[in-house]
Amino acid sequence: MILSGKEIKKQVDAGKIGIDPFDTKLLNPNSYNLRLADKIVHYDEHILDMKKEEPFTEELIPKEGFVLLPNKIYLARTVESTRTDKFVPMIEGRSSVGRLGVFIHATAGFGDVGFEGYWTLELSTIQPVVIYPNIEICQIYFHTIEGEYDSYDGGKYQNNNGIQTSLLWKELRKEE
Repeated sequence: MILSGKEIKKQVDAGKIGIDPFDTKLLNPNSYNLRLADKIVHYDEHILDMKKEEPFTEELIPKEGFVLLPNKIYLARTVESTRTDKFVPMIEGRSSVGRLGVFIHATAGFGDVGFEGYWTLELSTIQPVVIYPNIEICQIYFHTIEGEYDSYDGGKYQNNNGIQTSLLWKELRKEE
């Protein structure tokens, strides 16, 4: 089941869900809007190699906006950090953002029970679009989980502070 907005607020108040900072104006009937932080990352190479740590450039998203170009992946993060103790967090783009042809994740909209940190967004677009810091870019919603589970507590993206580039290269190097 997906939590209602009222239940999200109740669980935040009870300390079972953490959203920092929390603002009731961002609460929806069954989700909570997350905002875009003021930095963006893009890889420096045109061809990316999963087995290599890829060089990247981090830029400030100015108040005047930043143009996302098609056929390029940009990484950004949310203003809010989140934490769950017993719920499965998931993010999706807001429909108003999607209607401009902006995707907020390629595949990583699914979180694990126990995840704590900022959400790294995998931004891409169909055509050039200007984005701005602090816009309500996506929404988080929470599923209940049934049965016994292990809490996510030691993953490579846990307790992150900034935009997280892919760390798949670390996994692949261990396999070799």
